[in-house]
Amino acid sequence: MKNKAQTRITHFEQMETFFRVLIHIAPVVIIILVSGIFITLVINSFASLAEFGPSFLIGQTWDPVHGEFGALPFIAGTLLTSFLALLISTPFSLALALFLGEYYRTGKLSGVVRSMIELLAGIPSVIFGFWAFFYLVPIVRWIEIQLNIPPLGIGIATASIVLAIMMVPYSASLAREVISMVPAEEKEAAYSLGATRFEVIKRIIFPYARSGIFAGTVLALGRGLGETMAVTMVIGNSNKIPTGIFSPANTMASVIANEFSEATGKLYMSSLVEIALILFAISAIINIVGRESIKRFGATA
Repeated sequence: MKNKAQTRITHFEQMETFFRVLIHIAPVVIIILVSGIFITLVINSFASLAEFGPSFLIGQTWDPVHGEFGALPFIAGTLLTSFLALLISTPFSLALALFLGEYYRTGKLSGVVRSMIELLAGIPSVIFGFWAFFYLVPIVRWIEIQLNIPPLGIGIATASIVLAIMMVPYSASLAREVISMVPAEEKEAAYSLGATRFEVIKRIIFPYARSGIFAGTVLALGRGLGETMAVTMVIGNSNKIPTGIFSPANTMASVIANEFSEATGKLYMSSLVEIALILFAISAIINIVGRESIKRFGATA
């Protein structure tokens, strides 16, 4: 019996040592991967960096034939579609989070809605693109006709609506989890003092859950910044700075997807890689700003 007990203790010690090593290796691997991606992008965009320098960020001409490359139209298209999509999706995300986290936590209806949200998050982006092309584009075209705008149907507005639909599951799911963790004692205390349901949501639930809600918003924004296929199919693929929300445009991800296989010259390929580097930097900046904002919100909650 004593030998069996010692063997079991030894086995547990070995397993504990293995998991301890694994836990310490995992973050190192992540750091190496992110650093490797960044270094690879820098090395492969060196020709463009040397040729254009900082002017690449403000250049408005994208002409592979004459070797003129500027990323400003794609930066503008990416930021405009992503933030407009975030503006559209946020009210729906909050409504779903409150519905599932406060009003209907359990029951068949709650289960069905949760399943639909999970399904929405798992649908491939190309399917969203096909749906938008066949159903959303005609609706936007009809709206443009009513507004006396050239009825293209494709452009910033269409891409933003598709992105908004794709963002909702990410922000809604995280916000729902945080809202469901609001202490019942605080809500009951507010009700006992005569607070209405709206006042409880405004003064108890939102202040308590705002860091989680903001985290979900940042996560959804990151999803929108890097989206490729759905946006590529309905944004219009115009290499010019958009002049309005109905204008055709291009994002950094969509121009890479469209032209990467056609990039024949070294400078052309390097310019596309530099766009990927800019997208990487923008995503990193937004994540850092979001993380610091979450800390501040959490500290003042």
